[in-house]
Amino acid sequence: MKNHQNISISAALTAILLAGNLPGKAQSNPANDPVFQNIDQSVKPGTDFFHYANGKWLKDNPIPPAYSSWGIGNVVTEDIRIRLKKINENAVQARAAKGTSTQKIGDFYYSGMDSLNIDKQGVTAINEPLNKIEQIKDIKGLLDVTAYLSTIGARAFVGTYVGQDDKNSSKMMLQLGQTGLGLPNREYYFKTDARTSKIRTDYAGQYMPKMFKLSGLSDEQAQAAAKSVFAIEKDLADSSRKLEDLRDPYHNYNKMPVSELNKLTPNINWNTYFANAGIAKVDTVIVGQPEFYVAVNKYLKTFTIADWKAYLRWKLLTAYAPFLSKDFDQENFRFTGMVLSGRKVQLPRWKRVLDTENGIMGELLGQLFVKEYFPMKAKLRYTNLVEAIKQSYREHIAQLDWMSPETKQKALYKLNTINAKVGYPDKWKDFSNLNIDRGSYAVNVMHARHWAYLNNINKLGKPVDHTEWNMTPQTYNANYEPSNNEITLPAAQFIIPGIKDEDIDDAVVYGYSAASTIGHEITHGFDDEGRQYDAKGNLKAWWTPSDSVKFTQRAQVLVNQFNSYVVLDSLHVNGKACLGENIADLGGIVLGVDAFKKTAQYKEGKTINGLTPMQRFFLGYAIGWLGQQRDEELAQRILTDVHAPGFLRVNGPFSDVPEFYEAFGVKKGDAMWIDPDKRVKIW
Repeated sequence: MKNHQNISISAALTAILLAGNLPGKAQSNPANDPVFQNIDQSVKPGTDFFHYANGKWLKDNPIPPAYSSWGIGNVVTEDIRIRLKKINENAVQARAAKGTSTQKIGDFYYSGMDSLNIDKQGVTAINEPLNKIEQIKDIKGLLDVTAYLSTIGARAFVGTYVGQDDKNSSKMMLQLGQTGLGLPNREYYFKTDARTSKIRTDYAGQYMPKMFKLSGLSDEQAQAAAKSVFAIEKDLADSSRKLEDLRDPYHNYNKMPVSELNKLTPNINWNTYFANAGIAKVDTVIVGQPEFYVAVNKYLKTFTIADWKAYLRWKLLTAYAPFLSKDFDQENFRFTGMVLSGRKVQLPRWKRVLDTENGIMGELLGQLFVKEYFPMKAKLRYTNLVEAIKQSYREHIAQLDWMSPETKQKALYKLNTINAKVGYPDKWKDFSNLNIDRGSYAVNVMHARHWAYLNNINKLGKPVDHTEWNMTPQTYNANYEPSNNEITLPAAQFIIPGIKDEDIDDAVVYGYSAASTIGHEITHGFDDEGRQYDAKGNLKAWWTPSDSVKFTQRAQVLVNQFNSYVVLDSLHVNGKACLGENIADLGGIVLGVDAFKKTAQYKEGKTINGLTPMQRFFLGYAIGWLGQQRDEELAQRILTDVHAPGFLRVNGPFSDVPEFYEAFGVKKGDAMWIDPDKRVKIW
């Protein structure tokens, strides 16, 4: 996954969409040059290329108080939000017929903006699930309510979803994974550094008690509830696998009959649980982390029913706090926004409502959005660029000196069968069963989450829908899905803010789009995890044993390289956890370089604003990671994210690419220099 911090933006700014691999007009005006204008000439390229390429922009664009990070996606987002706001306000005024997309969008936005009604309702907006929690008397009741809460987006200690069977990608299977924590991941419960300890102290000693009091508990009850919940979460964390251990697809694939799962966890009747969760006729499940559920089975009796009721209350409150009255919303932001992420102020309500709407019913919004702003012809541009990268990859595979002919043949077959979803879906999701009105914001969110839940579990036992998108067109991101052997490239991902496509030359396009996005996602099919899936998306050994060993040896050099980077305080990059993304970054760059070498611009060799075509390629790649984060946010990502920080996604892989050294005259002794025999070369 490309992952620009999951920023959602529009696919529709056609004036600033890149031209794919169509020739761009050479831009010689420095003020309108998408790469020259960002350069910080006080930094040497071989010392810190990220800050050389982006430093001027970073100095001129400090992080606004309402944000924990600020970058290229945010700039576009601000413009897009204005456009989305117009669509929503028009929908509010339209008072369209019940059941139409316009009605649902308008009523959702109206309910979210009606702060007087939201404050008046307070916690009563979620009284129905709160009452169900209060009525729990035993373990059976606890499990029944836990199942119900999962259907409205308040997941507790059971993580169910329907997805493709890793070893039989044509089948949709019920799957269970570890879940249930309130802090970002397990490390937050155990790390003893000052930064993490401070977060943990606030979470258990201030945030929890305050939220419980707001929900109606007395001081004494709130303190007791907080103590119970933190104890449960800490035990769940202790039973959870680490971030890097979740990347082994074989280790996290444990298929078993429900009858066997019942024996593994005798305190949980899974047949009853699934029925209460609306999941019928399940005889087999895939359990990602069986030991987690063995531990849950024990904890059901280790902790009292009162403890568990407090825990479920907490899961519900934190799932819906942003949609409740001002006091809930502000305390939730104080911890999640300020303490965890370092934000200074909260976004205005209209932006928060739009972001919520886009997150839970984004494809409904996207249908209206692309109809007004995004032309179909853009799909062809990016489809052509995909083929340029595929051809580069074919040539790289053919020339590998470490891979056997047998594995090469299968790798080429897998590459050729990768399906690229470009721009926006040809078939939209059906939202006809989603009920939205102007009554309650929290209830509307509940309805939308329930719709999404049903949309997922209703796939059980049905053929895989290869037309379905897992992102909206207005999402600033992209991904590779191993079970489908496909890449999804939302049109929004190809935007450079404020620059018309005719003013962007191929060098920048190939760095920003072909290398940073398309090449990156295609390489995911052959990274440490993706390579374990065959051309049909099945978890299956298709490499020769010796080729697997050679790949692992080369990948380990990349792990070691990133392990050596200290990011903040004593926090190092977790080279193993982010190996897949680092392989994809490096692969995307080398594929993009060779694809770009075939273009007329590269062959002509003309400079633009004093920059050679290859220099512009690397600068184009670098603006894909244009951005900066607050320390709090950066620390959180180091512990929870499988992506390295943005500046290392530039400096790290560039240090392994010979063309980078040649383009900028990087010499031994420069900070980014790595001796040739120690550079990583996989693809």
